Amino acid sequence: MAQLTHVRYTPRLTLRPFALTDLDDLTIIYQHEEICRYLYWDPRDRAASLAALEKSVQRPIDIVDDNVLNVAVTIKGTNRVIGDFMLRWMKNEHRQGEIGGSLHPEFHHQGFASEVYTELLVIGFTLYELHRIVGRCDARNAASVRSLERVGLREEAHFIENEFVKGEWTDEIVMAIRKSEWAPRPNAREA
Repeated sequence: MAQLTHVRYTPRLTLRPFALTDLDDLTIIYQHEEICRYLYWDPRDRAASLAALEKSVQRPIDIVDDNVLNVAVTIKGTNRVIGDFMLRWMKNEHRQGEIGGSLHPEFHHQGFASEVYTELLVIGFTLYELHRIVGRCDARNAASVRSLERVGLREEAHFIENEFVKGEWTDEIVMAIRKSEWAPRPNAREA
């Protein structure tokens, strides 16, 4: 597993490692039914949010075979966590990655998810030299699909009723981009 070791900035956001002090903000995000609707879990209470946060904070910095980079997203100049995003990849010859995340409903429809995904592509393609990065979405989650499209991912697959989630069969859309198709953002910066 890996941790974000440097703070990263986008035009409006700060991406940083999670801290235990983020518990209140994370609890607020995941208590929303609309956030958890397309996730594998139901809304979380404080105890469930603490368990997930502790797991994220305790990930080692070293790169191992199976890596998850959890990213706390804040509005620049604040310490309020408005999003929980990740980059997952395997350290093997295939160099495949996956991006995904959740954003507080108050910050939907403002382009923040695309801003975070852009930075995760920079990290994945430049820092970890991945060959290909995917985003997997519940097919009903049109906003997530649009966010991934905005950063250059295209639909590669639409699986019909491939998962049984929360008592119903759901479709899954897999979006992807290869490094050779990706154009890095010129102003990506680290702190």
